[in-house]
Amino acid sequence: MDYRYGSHTVYQIEYHFVWVAKYRYKVLSGEVAVRVLAGV
Repeated sequence: MDYRYGSHTVYQIEYHFVWVAKYRYKVLSGEVAVRVLAGV
């Protein structure tokens, strides 16, 4: 993202939105789930 400039300010705004569904199902399973959850 680029910096935005005002008359006396410099700022950078970044947003991260996460929506959680009403019913969450386990999508990953087995070795893939273990690797993703372990952060490998």
